Amino acid sequence: MTAQRLDGKACAKEVELQLGHRIAALNEKGVRPHLAVIIVGNDPASHVYVKSKVKTCERLGIKSTHIELDASTDEATLREHILSMNQQEDLHGILVQSPLPNHMDEEALTDLIHPSKDVDGFHPENLGRLVQGRLDGMLPCTPSGVMRMLNWANIPLRGKRALVLGRSRIVGMPAALLLAARGADATVTVAHSKTEATRELCREADIIVAAVGRADMVRTDWVKPGAVVIDVGINRVDDDSRERGWRLAGDVHPDVEEVASWLSPVPGGVGPMTIAMLMENTVRAAELTIQA
Repeated sequence: MTAQRLDGKACAKEVELQLGHRIAALNEKGVRPHLAVIIVGNDPASHVYVKSKVKTCERLGIKSTHIELDASTDEATLREHILSMNQQEDLHGILVQSPLPNHMDEEALTDLIHPSKDVDGFHPENLGRLVQGRLDGMLPCTPSGVMRMLNWANIPLRGKRALVLGRSRIVGMPAALLLAARGADATVTVAHSKTEATRELCREADIIVAAVGRADMVRTDWVKPGAVVIDVGINRVDDDSRERGWRLAGDVHPDVEEVASWLSPVPGGVGPMTIAMLMENTVRAAELTIQA
């Protein structure tokens, strides 16, 4: 068996095509979706992510505001930026790029973003709606991208045993809630660093979502033949055979393709979908301003 490829790039293209029609409809009503991205510090990976988001905005016709702040910026300054943006009527989405410098309280700053502009989906109000089983708030981008990929590939979820590796508020817990929500109806287990017999749990799962940040953790003997495996991890691993001295690796070993029925690649799987769902949240936020 060779796993079919859960191609995030192809799925993201379909999402963008649909968004193009919605953006055109907004433009006809005099509204241009507008996303603001704030980045603090000089983390190279973060700057790559932000550039990718800005380029996607340009391609789709979404207005973008890109604010770069020095790593030494005090938290009060960032708070002022967020509070000011909350008041801008023509600004629909606010994103503060993670990670922030150690002297800043990332969670408290995220809480300052108005829930209607929280296009990352991390505000307690949006996460709270998700806990209630409501999908009418802003959904976290990576978990909703995972769900969209599964739907795109027509992978059945109802009654299936799903295992989520990782319990972060950014990916693991929201993914578990979405998989268990009405309409998806999977039976979900969440495993984490204190879980016993994780390998055995994986072996029982029909669907595995790996989001722990440990390179190549999930190996072939962890996966039930025919299981669907979504690799959320993206890790930088030293590799002397590469000219640059490192390579990108997921949480799932590439050999898992020999036993899985579907496998998302790293890169090219969940990453493109995360950005696509960020764009969708921004468009939806703009649409909601018209309905209000």
